[in-house]
Amino acid sequence: MLPVRSQAFIRQTLSVCRFTACWQFQHSGSDVLKQSTTRHYRSQPTHGIGRYRHLLPPEKDPKKKGKLATKEIKPKSDCEYGFVNLQVSGYNMTLVEHFTQYIHNFCNRFSIKVEESYANPTKTTEVMLLPEHGNKMFLDSVLTFHERVIQVSGLSSTFSPILIEVLLMNQPEGVNLLVKEHTEADYQSRFKSRPDLENLMASIN
Repeated sequence: MLPVRSQAFIRQTLSVCRFTACWQFQHSGSDVLKQSTTRHYRSQPTHGIGRYRHLLPPEKDPKKKGKLATKEIKPKSDCEYGFVNLQVSGYNMTLVEHFTQYIHNFCNRFSIKVEESYANPTKTTEVMLLPEHGNKMFLDSVLTFHERVIQVSGLSSTFSPILIEVLLMNQPEGVNLLVKEHTEADYQSRFKSRPDLENLMASIN
């Protein structure tokens, strides 16, 4: 039969031994993990072989939208036009889209360079009717006007009459076609106007 003091001493000694063994195990495990993750060839002459990302230009953050830069207008020559806009507009979006696709395919087939194809902001028109007996107008319908633009460059002056004639022959009913040279006003019309912001900028300046 051991005295009470001896039993307490033995229990304290066992707890210290267990803590020491556990700490040594954790320390040795962390050393093994460090050795497995360290790369010993960093100081070797072959370090960096296969790396290519530092040669690529830095990628732009897709969340950050910068200001769209204006494109320089190509001047026309004696035998070629500069930038020419083929504007297709109408109230039926299906016909407008199909005719725009037809023009794009036609230009690609005859090696006419298409710079870009885009859609202008949609415009809506409210049709108000005045009844026979009464003076209060009411809303009858809302018309939606769609517009698509195909911008081409390098169009020769000899081929342009043929292009316009073919497009007019295949123009759907209810779809308008306008052929004009590209200007700075056409570029600005791609964006929706913000009168409140414009007035605020004018008051600041």
